[in-house]
Amino acid sequence: MTNRERALAALRYEPWDHLPVVHFGFWEETRRKWAAQGHITEKEARSDRGTALRLGFDFEWGACAGTGTGLRPGFTREVIREFPDGTRHVRNSHGVVELEKDGVTSIRQEISHLLEDRAGWEAHYLPRLQYTAERVPRDAVKREIKRLEKNDRDERPVGLFIGSLYGCFRDWAGVTGTSYIYADDEELYKEILDTIGDLSYRVLEETLALCPHGLFDFAHMWEDICFKTGPLVIPKVFRDWVGPHYKRMTALLKQHGTGLVSLDCDGCVDALLPIWLENGVNVMFPMEVGTWGASIAPWREQYGRELRGVGGMNKNVFSKDFDAIDEEIERLRPLVALGGYIPCPDHRIAPDAKWENVKYYVKRMREVF
Repeated sequence: MTNRERALAALRYEPWDHLPVVHFGFWEETRRKWAAQGHITEKEARSDRGTALRLGFDFEWGACAGTGTGLRPGFTREVIREFPDGTRHVRNSHGVVELEKDGVTSIRQEISHLLEDRAGWEAHYLPRLQYTAERVPRDAVKREIKRLEKNDRDERPVGLFIGSLYGCFRDWAGVTGTSYIYADDEELYKEILDTIGDLSYRVLEETLALCPHGLFDFAHMWEDICFKTGPLVIPKVFRDWVGPHYKRMTALLKQHGTGLVSLDCDGCVDALLPIWLENGVNVMFPMEVGTWGASIAPWREQYGRELRGVGGMNKNVFSKDFDAIDEEIERLRPLVALGGYIPCPDHRIAPDAKWENVKYYVKRMREVF
């Protein structure tokens, strides 16, 4: 079997000879550290792919062809103010002013937003969310189809990234800002969500019209709209106002032969999970096991075999020893036996990971699964 066939068989509850060993990328600092230690070359350290190949991973789950659903054009990076300590306020591509400091890669503090009310929406965002032919350039799509058909069909499942229906709104306005817009102007709040949903559907429709039936094994979405105790959006509002956009997009994908729809949302997703499932999103990625012990097992018990998963491997063991890795792999055994599940380290592998531990993990995964 090919790695593509193995992954799809696992997610479709079909027999497989062994599981592919899947990753979710690496922190840049991790790659630089390993290059400094001599494990990889400087060239290999420039990309997740080069690093993963040296470690023996088969592929990265979220590596997909993309669609043009974002702001067009994005905002130009602009330094708004500089401070004596070397920090600065910088407007990013979302139009948000952030606090930036050299060498710091964690989530930045948001200072101000252009999207606070209807005036900001109509002046800065609505014009950037219109459909134009440049969002789905025919020649570029055809070149990408040829590349996918030639290079990716055996190496990994072929995925299509189809954007975000709420997470992008959170990026533009902030968690507090989205809440204020909902409280102050429900009509505007819904208009923003409908504009995002309509654009995402149109781009997907135009893209799939250019592609052979069944080219994409799965579609992939990003949201990141939950935190450690639950969602950053009211579940009922999410179901009523965002759910229909998921539903028509997943229905369109099924018409074109793509039945697996994967969604990347960090945090405790339990309150939103049934909304995604009822609207055609059926692969959860990742599962945040290292943060509060999330697992596919109780979700499977509650929702049945329609729910699949990729993730749920506690990457924190990479900073420990071989025994900790063996213990983690043993914990994964009954979860893999459920079917419809592929283990993968949750999130990017952090700088505290030891090269020899990650290498050992890949080796043991091949031996066990």
